[in-house]
Amino acid sequence: MEDKITNDEIGNGRASTYTTKQMGDACEMLVAAELTLAGVPALKAPDYWPGYDVIAQPPGATPQRISVKSRTFKRGAAFVQYSALDGFDWLAIVILSGENPTGRQIFMIPRYVADQNARTYSTEKTKNVREFRIDEVARKFAAYENNFALKRDRVIP
Repeated sequence: MEDKITNDEIGNGRASTYTTKQMGDACEMLVAAELTLAGVPALKAPDYWPGYDVIAQPPGATPQRISVKSRTFKRGAAFVQYSALDGFDWLAIVILSGENPTGRQIFMIPRYVADQNARTYSTEKTKNVREFRIDEVARKFAAYENNFALKRDRVIP
């Protein structure tokens, strides 16, 4: 049984009716829909597909693999993580607002940019962990917010 998202995770004082898996699935579908509506046809990969969650076909380009990570915003030690071993071309970070459940931000970040900006660790157990604090994502990746055309060459402030 999946854990239910709690009131504290949403921050709006209402009980949630969806699980963490349902939230993740919804964000994957949201990313696929936004890409498609921006002219980059996309679809959600089957559940538990290794390495990525969405496949997209930009016009005139090869198919792109997108790993989708979603979190409810909170300040402090809350992270978005991925594995250096996962095979994907883009990292989509969906941050749902803690104060407003309909508010959200979506960042479409090329893999090489994510890798260059991620926290890394040197212990054997964590050497493949790549992560970002969610309260730093908007600042670090402002150039990639709503990047549904999958433009790689954006300048990070």
